[in-house]
Amino acid sequence: MKKNICLNIFLFFTALVILSSCANQKRIVYFQKELNESDTINVAKQYVPTIQPGDILAIPISSLNPAASSFFNPYNVPSGNIGTDNTNAVTATGSLPLTQSTANGNLVDANGMIELPLIGAVKLGGLTTAQARDTIKNRLKTYLKEPTVNVRFLNYKISIMGEVARPSVYVIPNEKVTLPEALSMAGDLTIFAKRENVLIVRDNNGKKEFGRVNLNTREIFTSPYYYLHSGDLVYVEQGKSKTAQTEQSYRLLPIILSALSFLAIIFSRYK
Repeated sequence: MKKNICLNIFLFFTALVILSSCANQKRIVYFQKELNESDTINVAKQYVPTIQPGDILAIPISSLNPAASSFFNPYNVPSGNIGTDNTNAVTATGSLPLTQSTANGNLVDANGMIELPLIGAVKLGGLTTAQARDTIKNRLKTYLKEPTVNVRFLNYKISIMGEVARPSVYVIPNEKVTLPEALSMAGDLTIFAKRENVLIVRDNNGKKEFGRVNLNTREIFTSPYYYLHSGDLVYVEQGKSKTAQTEQSYRLLPIILSALSFLAIIFSRYK
C-alpha cells in the first residue's frame, strides 16, 4: 500500500510538470505554423528610407585625382573593428555604437539641405541615398573628373526595450533591418517575454503609430512592421509568468511542505 501511495504521488507531480512544459513550449516557440498554412509566405515589401531633417550622412567622395577628392572629404568616419564590448568599434551584431556613428558626418538641416565644400548647399531631403548620390555626383562633375560618391546614414537607429537580454539603442550601418534581426541584436527575448504582443512605436508624418505583432505565428513576415524604420521603438512586454513567479512560489511552498509532511506520516505509520 505504501508503494502504491508513493507511486500515485510521483505520477501526479510528473503529470503536472509535463502539462506545464507543454503549455510553456507553445508560448515561447517562434513562427508556429497554423492549420492549413502554407510553408511559403510572401514577405512584406522592403522599406526604402528617405533622407529627413536631422539625419546625419556619411558622404565619402573619390575621383581620378585623390588630392582634389580629399578637399570634399572633411570628415573621416572610422570603420572600426569587429568587437562586442568595445565602445569604439562596430559590434559583432553589425550595429554601430551611437556616440561614434553620429560623431562625424553631414547634418541635414530643417530644410533638408546639407553643405559641401565649393558646391555649397545641396537639397537631399526626401531623397533615397541612391538619389542623393546621383544628385551630389552631378554637382561634382564641374570640379572632379569621374567622381564617385557614396551616401549612407550614420544615425539609422532603433530602440529596443523591455524583456530582451540587451535593451539599448542600436545604430544600423546599412538601410535595412527586420524585427527578428533587431531582436537578435538585443540578445533575443527573455523566457518571461510576451511574444504574442510585441509593440512597435513609429513616427508617421508627425504622429505616433502603435503596431503590435505576434512572434508565435508567421504573421510577422507579412506585417508592415517586419521591416523596421529608422527611429522605431520596439517594446517587449513582461509576461504574467514573471510577475506571478514569486507569488506562485509562495503558493506552491505550502503544498510541497504538506506533501512532504504527508509522506513522512505515511512512512512512519507503515515503517
